[in-house]
Amino acid sequence: MIFDETHEQFRATVRDFMLREIEPNRDRWREAGMVDREAYAKAGAIGLLCTWAEARYGGAEIGDFRFEQVIIEENFQRGDSGFYIHLHSNLVAPYIAKLGSDEQKERFMPGIVSGDIILSIAMTEPSTGSDLAGIRTRAVEDGDHWVLNGAKTYISNGILSDLCIVAARTDPNDARHQTLFLVERGMEGFERGRRLTKMGLKSQDTAELFFNDCRVPKANILGEVGQGFKYLTRFLAQERLVASCAFIATAQAAFDLTLDFVKDRRAFGRAIGAFQNSRFKMAEMRAQLDMCQTYIDQCVVMHNSGALSPEDAAAAKLLSSEIEGRVIDECLQLHGGAGFMDEYRISRLFTDTRVDRIFGGTSEIMKEIIGRGLGLDERKMA
Repeated sequence: MIFDETHEQFRATVRDFMLREIEPNRDRWREAGMVDREAYAKAGAIGLLCTWAEARYGGAEIGDFRFEQVIIEENFQRGDSGFYIHLHSNLVAPYIAKLGSDEQKERFMPGIVSGDIILSIAMTEPSTGSDLAGIRTRAVEDGDHWVLNGAKTYISNGILSDLCIVAARTDPNDARHQTLFLVERGMEGFERGRRLTKMGLKSQDTAELFFNDCRVPKANILGEVGQGFKYLTRFLAQERLVASCAFIATAQAAFDLTLDFVKDRRAFGRAIGAFQNSRFKMAEMRAQLDMCQTYIDQCVVMHNSGALSPEDAAAAKLLSSEIEGRVIDECLQLHGGAGFMDEYRISRLFTDTRVDRIFGGTSEIMKEIIGRGLGLDERKMA
């Protein structure tokens, strides 16, 4: 078993938090277009943010990613998909913890762990998606500052965040000469655009960000100048593993909803689940979910030991997002007309998860990474 008694005790605590503090707010947050700031503070108060962080910053120094996996699974199954606790703790905070100076960590990490500082990361631009080398936002050195100009879009936590890691080109002649900047709420020249209207994830505050002669102190450079592209690619394996944990948890939530539905809903005098088609569909989905979950669990074990490769992470992201899409589509179909009604959670899961085959690297990009790992690289085979 991947989880032992300690993990399961922790899961019970996380589940209680999600059911008590997050799930009851789903509808209100969807209407508001964002979650309450207090959700992060409440999570931080019971130690659910950055469990891996050092004790001097308020963390528990847990080096076992399975505890973070538990938080991700419980949030996506019983909390709210727009509560991006995983982005905060597992995608953005590690950049600061691993690349930040002692001064930066002392300044930011306590608030990150407590939930008083909410995080975001800005890579995607209006003209670029998965191509990090296509970034056009520029930063120019000016005394003890860098002057940042450009625009970012589709930024999760774009409205709520207090601290945003921004990737910008710092050499006009080299697309991969990029630097990461810590841009704080209220900095001159930093403006937030509109909260974007989306197909799904209604409670996730996705926004545009604009930098108009934004002056960022050199003290807010994250890591080394010119190494941003390397840093972004270095953290992608964990990002894709985090996404995979979320995707399979969401698919499991859809399966559980549907299993209850087909047992209770009746047609032609018997439960829908009694029909052979329903049994076969549910059986097929059960097998797919178990297979994918086993692979993701193994990837978590590999990640704990530092052995998770970019190809394995890409495979996990590809499989989990594609299986999630198929499972939720089948689950909606088994709900019949009810599946098209917004009052049923399956309808919201369908729209919330369509983006999962796009962000964090599209399915097509994942196939490229896996294929090149097999030695099928046209640049090397020409």
